Amino acid sequence: MSKIIYVDMDGVVADFEKEMHKHPLNGQEGFRPDLKLDFLQFEPMEGAIEGIDALQNMGYEVFFASTAPWSNPDAWKAKRLWVAKYFPSMYKRLILTHRKDLLMGDYLIDDREANGAGDFKGKLIKFNPDTTNWKWIVNFLKIL
Repeated sequence: MSKIIYVDMDGVVADFEKEMHKHPLNGQEGFRPDLKLDFLQFEPMEGAIEGIDALQNMGYEVFFASTAPWSNPDAWKAKRLWVAKYFPSMYKRLILTHRKDLLMGDYLIDDREANGAGDFKGKLIKFNPDTTNWKWIVNFLKIL
């Protein structure tokens, strides 16, 4: 049976930071990027498309597991459309949840431990674009 990998979206496959810094309200008091940013405008993180393709080609069963702001229902739809735009091979492989600790699988690739990621029952692989970029992730999972 294939091993299951869940991959967070914001800051892991979608460049949240870049879009946040471009927003005209960034830095102003009360700015809430989760309510103001249009997820459809996000660019993929460097190497993310090739990385997801590589994991699938290595035989992993890959799903996106992301949290969308409860108070911004448009973000839920935007994430689904974003996946279709950049990751057509991930058709019906998007899980939106505020409880990643309830997911059953082998690995979770996430940049934070929030929303249950820190309590995930499998192995949490902490993503940091400065140290654990997509090339590193693919090489790490290649040897397991």
